[in-house]
Amino acid sequence: MLDGLGYDDSEPPSIGLVPPGTSWDEVYDHIKISHNFLLVETEPDGEYAGAYWTGTEMIVLDDLGPDQDEALDDFRDQLRQRGEL
Repeated sequence: MLDGLGYDDSEPPSIGLVPPGTSWDEVYDHIKISHNFLLVETEPDGEYAGAYWTGTEMIVLDDLGPDQDEALDDFRDQLRQRGEL
């Protein structure tokens, strides 16, 4: 499980905020156990990506932008469009 994970629960669903510098392997290990939605700051470009577990695999939604608040909104919108909410 990831240490230092924060959460944005300003609107449903609650999304875990992955600490900077966390590897994708660590994200994968966490998400396959917890099955929650995660927002990950990618390196080196500082863009955000959303990650979630489908029950059999981790899906990553790239290019959510460099602003955390906008990335959270976009991630939630994409989850709704995909029928994940």
